[in-house]
Amino acid sequence: MRGFYIGRYQPFHDGHRHMVEEIAAEVDELVLGIGSAGDSHTTRNPFTAGERVMMVTKAVQELDVTTYVVPIEDLERNSVWVSHVQSMTPRFDVAYSNNPLVVRLFEEAGVEVRGSPMFRRDVLEGTELRERMIHGRDWQALVPETVVDVIEEIGGVERIRRIAETDANGEAPSDA
Repeated sequence: MRGFYIGRYQPFHDGHRHMVEEIAAEVDELVLGIGSAGDSHTTRNPFTAGERVMMVTKAVQELDVTTYVVPIEDLERNSVWVSHVQSMTPRFDVAYSNNPLVVRLFEEAGVEVRGSPMFRRDVLEGTELRERMIHGRDWQALVPETVVDVIEEIGGVERIRRIAETDANGEAPSDA
């Protein structure tokens, strides 16, 4: 059986890793969708799709499940989003998500959806990790070591700090 799990992975953290491990126990193969693949260089989405492919691929490589990491650009029409995802990925039998909209869209398209308990959601959340990077607090302990390596390789912390800087008027750059 092949499963599907989508996330923005900005960055891929230990909560994502925990979810992937849980899913891997139920499936033979796993498609990991890189959501919002066209977005980068903002405080909400600092990393490119290619950088996130590197993070995810390296973070799951030692798991005992065949994985396919696929970038998926946003589609601003929810009614056809599932067919868009299906056109961009290998066929899958079950989708995994805790996002109410994603669950609803897959269910309406006739795709089985399974959830998973969140893991340490109080700190394992992308916004929290990005804030820690911006303000020089520990974020490395909350992501796989391979993700730390990728972020260091690409100068990711410097990038997000620069993006988050205010301009001369004291206004933060747009996150659009």
